[in-house]
Amino acid sequence: MPQDIFSQSATLSAWLAEKALPLWRQKGVDAEGGGFVETIDMTGEPTRANRRARVQPRQVYCFAEAGRRGWSCDWQSAAEGGLAYFDRVFLQPTGFYGALADADGTLIDVSFDLYNQAFALLAFAYLAEVFPHRKPEMIERSNGLRQRLEAHCKHPLMGFEEDDPSRLPLCSNPHMHLFEACLASEEVEGFDQVAWSNLADEIAHLAMDHFIDGDTGALREFFDHDWAPFPGDKGRIVEPGHLFEWAWLLLRWAERRGNAEAIVKARRLFAIGEAHGICATRNVAVMTLLDDFSVADPIARLWPQTEWLKASVRFAALTDGAERERYLGSAARAAAALGFFLETPVAGLWHDKQMADGSFVEEPAPASSFYHILCAIYETEDCLARL
Repeated sequence: MPQDIFSQSATLSAWLAEKALPLWRQKGVDAEGGGFVETIDMTGEPTRANRRARVQPRQVYCFAEAGRRGWSCDWQSAAEGGLAYFDRVFLQPTGFYGALADADGTLIDVSFDLYNQAFALLAFAYLAEVFPHRKPEMIERSNGLRQRLEAHCKHPLMGFEEDDPSRLPLCSNPHMHLFEACLASEEVEGFDQVAWSNLADEIAHLAMDHFIDGDTGALREFFDHDWAPFPGDKGRIVEPGHLFEWAWLLLRWAERRGNAEAIVKARRLFAIGEAHGICATRNVAVMTLLDDFSVADPIARLWPQTEWLKASVRFAALTDGAERERYLGSAARAAAALGFFLETPVAGLWHDKQMADGSFVEEPAPASSFYHILCAIYETEDCLARL
């Protein structure tokens, strides 16, 4: 029988505050070179792995949000130092951020990725909330990056391309994170609420009209230049974790806008993910389906478990009666699935990949997962408080 989601939430919250945040503050921040490390090994020591651009603003978000919620250790220098490093190492003369640096802070891949720009925007929104003295700067930077994206990467129909219109396939995933940044930015007092709300609405309709298949209700990952499914098997890929994540975002948007269509589509996304994306023997969300809902990749990664949890508790907060109980039961299953990945030799770390036989890949814990974990734990707290 699943555990009670309320007790699971309390356990996860304690793990976050007492184990994960202290460990990643002590070992995950590079005190000498600046910024955040890419991984921490299973003995609790940082590695010298190359650093992806996305990790820096994601960790900035983590420490800013932990501080906003009352975590009392030194989150301030981690958040501000992380942004300073992100700017120093990754910011290009174009105003966009590059992709990859080595552990010494030398940029080794300057290429543009919409995904990385989306997380920069998310960090700006959260920093504006926790550092009032820097809000004017964050307003200016947020507007500037959005305007550069609209000037250089806007798709002629809707949404965004990469920096080169010939680069295909186009992807739904960076739009998902840009959508998340829009939803955060439109709520920050002083930010350009009209611009951010308009962009959020555009991405929501792009998802509902193009990313989500009109017949099956599933959301695809890859598209041609006209937002039609990309040819071949690539265009058939459906990721359960993203079904849950898009459901969660569309629910948030629908609640603010009073949009019933988004709730219907989110409900279908969740239903597909739950029915076809959860391994019956391991009770974890797997990585990839095809558009006929057959399993294409049975590996389970940590992050889809967090998105399953976020979506289920958000649905629970928006429903009642038997329907709410069903979503709370799903949330308990998701929390248990997440718990499997958090059972590590050093408390505060996590496994990233579980193989089909139930074994975990022996590898360092990636910092990139922290954004998913922290958000899921706080979202669970917030949604359960609404019941």
